[in-house]
Amino acid sequence: MQKVLIIEDDREIVELLEVHLKDLGCEIYTVGNGQEGLLAAKSNHFDLIILDLMLPVLNGMEVCRKIRQTDRHTPVLMLTARSEEIDKVMGLETGADDYLTKPFSIREFIARVKVIFRRNEENASQEGIKSTPSVIRYDELEIDFDKRKVTLNELRVELSPREFELLVLLASNPGKSYSRKRLLNLVWGYDFEGYEHTVNSHINRLRGKIEADASAPKYILTTWGIGYRFNEEL
Repeated sequence: MQKVLIIEDDREIVELLEVHLKDLGCEIYTVGNGQEGLLAAKSNHFDLIILDLMLPVLNGMEVCRKIRQTDRHTPVLMLTARSEEIDKVMGLETGADDYLTKPFSIREFIARVKVIFRRNEENASQEGIKSTPSVIRYDELEIDFDKRKVTLNELRVELSPREFELLVLLASNPGKSYSRKRLLNLVWGYDFEGYEHTVNSHINRLRGKIEADASAPKYILTTWGIGYRFNEEL
């Protein structure tokens, strides 16, 4: 049974999400403000945290940021009534894995949740397999697939699950160009028109962490008119 924490102060939305999550066989915990949500997230293990952006006491941005200080792996799906691109980007930059803008369709919500649960199961099964460590290195950048660890100049780089998966996909196929739509499908596991900007946001954040100069990247290059590729000349 998947354990889901809903941090949301709108009771109608909470009840709606509860109904559909229970249909998926989930065990649901709900809190109505950011401070209580943070305490719940830190004191229990959850398979998914659904986090509203606009919360009383402590807003969703701060809650997500504080969660990510100690927990880099629990998926966070952020809900926001704001439609401005900057708010979505800020949500992703605080460590959210994905977001939905209110009002959202229940079909889309369920699709996102199923993808997250499937990814959780895949990660768990991979962790249970004993294998020879697989490490690749490109100049100062080292990626340990089994440990899900990235270092730059021998210093660890903290990446979100999506950032790590993007980097692994690109670095495992140097020189191969991927469209934003293709990356969306391979890494996020769904293919909705209009969400390619999610890929852009994650690429920008990833570059900010591994590139000496994000405006002139060395590792993750832009293939103009197509998307992105990992530098095959390293």
